[in-house]
Parts: sequence; C-alpha cells; structure tokens
Amino acid sequence: MANEAPEKLPPRWVMKLMSRTHTLLNRITGGRVANTFGGDEVCFVKMTGAKSGRKITMPLMYVPHGETVLLVASQGGAPRNPVWYYNIAKNPDIEVRHRGKTMKLRARLATPEEKPALWPVCDAAYAPFADYRARTDRDIPIFVCEPRG
Repeated sequence: MANEAPEKLPPRWVMKLMSRTHTLLNRITGGRVANTFGGDEVCFVKMTGAKSGRKITMPLMYVPHGETVLLVASQGGAPRNPVWYYNIAKNPDIEVRHRGKTMKLRARLATPEEKPALWPVCDAAYAPFADYRARTDRDIPIFVCEPRG
C-alpha cells in the first residue's frame, strides 16, 4: 500500500527525449560516456517492441546479480508498468550492454517467492527503488535476465 502521494513524473515525451539522448551519447562515445545516471550504474537494454517489432535500446538501472542482471520495472513508483516492461514480457530475448560488455540474455519475471531475496540486491544497486515501492500500490516487477545458451 502506498504511504504517500506519488511524485509527479515528467511528461512522457521528456522521459523519451532524455532516454534517447542518454543512449545516443553512450553510443557515439563508444560507451565511454553516460554509463551512470546520478552516480548510479546504467546499462543499455536492446529489446524488440511488443507492438512495432522494431529494435529499441533503453537505458535502465544496472543491477548485477551473479551471472544474471535484474531489471526493475519501477517507473519511479508510477501506478503503471513502464512501456518497456511489455516489450520484454512479449520478447524476452534481449541484449544488455554495460561499460562496453554485451550480454545476450533471456528475461523472465521473478516469482513472488524470489522477490524478497532480490529486493535487497536491487536496493543496494539503486537506493531509490525502496522509495518507489513505498509510493505505489503496484507490485513492481523484477525481470531476472539469465545468459542464453
């Protein structure tokens, strides 16, 4: 249950512009720039659009966990899942690039039984995740992205 009124998120077009600019800056510098956001590690996730079928690259918070990468569909504690959640749910084969290393992964949703052990890992990588959980009634999804065979 949400403990406080949600913060107003920037308009969708602003978020989209920031995301595209961040990704472009990282790409044109060969991965030397824009590897962080506010001091926290970012990865670049190449996915297939659920509706368009096009390849899309999104900067997301980087949460390493052993041989896996965790992707948290928090959207700042908004009441709905981010659009990229639906892309990965429909097309779970993704590529994650972090500081020049590209990993071919398959995403799956963490089970309710797994999530209590995963949240401390996510919070350690990006502390605001705890605040996001507190500000929404939504059960924030976590994708566990495992190496593809």
